[in-house]
Amino acid sequence: MKHITKLDDYISEKPSVVTLGKFDGVHRGHRKLLTRVHEIARRRGYDAAVFTFSVSPQVQMGARRAKMLMTNQERAAYLREQNIDVLIECPFTEEIRTMEAGTFVEEILIRKMQAKAVVVGTDFRFGLNRAGTPEFLKQYKDRGEFTLDIIEKEKDKEYRGGDYGEGRDISSTYIREELEAGNIEKVRELLGYPYFVTGVIVHGRHLGHTLGFPTINQVPDPEKMLPPNGVYISRTRVGGKWYQGVSNIGVKPTVSGNAMGIETYLFDCSLDLYGQKARVELLSYRRPEKKFASIEELKNQMDSDIRAADDYFSMND
Repeated sequence: MKHITKLDDYISEKPSVVTLGKFDGVHRGHRKLLTRVHEIARRRGYDAAVFTFSVSPQVQMGARRAKMLMTNQERAAYLREQNIDVLIECPFTEEIRTMEAGTFVEEILIRKMQAKAVVVGTDFRFGLNRAGTPEFLKQYKDRGEFTLDIIEKEKDKEYRGGDYGEGRDISSTYIREELEAGNIEKVRELLGYPYFVTGVIVHGRHLGHTLGFPTINQVPDPEKMLPPNGVYISRTRVGGKWYQGVSNIGVKPTVSGNAMGIETYLFDCSLDLYGQKARVELLSYRRPEKKFASIEELKNQMDSDIRAADDYFSMND
């Protein structure tokens, strides 16, 4: 996958099918767009391309806090897994912020990206004052510049509450609400995959070794949104291999911790993994983080957590 972070000198080498948006989380609604992009790209022999921003416009302009379902690195890695050919991660500069919708289409989509097909959602907006809409793009379709697919939102038809009719639209906002509430299983359902955190394995306090539960430690990216502090049944990919395990998100109050981190006990792993990148997927919420009266009490609870995780994996293999 070509990962473009500067547009100044970029010109696509071949025609492309382009979808545009923030793609935070690359959830089920986003993948509905990607599926259509791939269908057209395969049929016509074009590149499958995604245009997004390095920082969300809402975050850049102070309309929303900088907590993301995916870091830029996670999003790029995930889109690579989805077989995207070109990812443009555009800085939200003043030039881009004030660019007229027509200029964006002509200079970026048509000239730089050689867009011959464009795929967008019904709520897509772009350009100065958000003047660019799917309806606006139709004039370019009518002129034969590119084909245009406008994709209906994917819905959570099981949602109950509010005035959402036949279900609530699946969106990054909806998923953030569920993540903040600690509904990790619901987050998985809306995303279409387990929520995960990626980071380099660093040295911790080595308490796990003392207790007989050697663990790996990660410091999450400050921009990464985390679920409530607590213990989660998890699985981890590191060194090209998957491990079942149990993860603690929080500050480890029993040992006087105060720095946010993710500590994971990997079943059946005794390897030295320091410095490697690990992807920890959170599968099921186990319990809240708690300060125990003694290290022995903590050890007993960890034994219980591991047994619960064994039961979970036995039932879900």
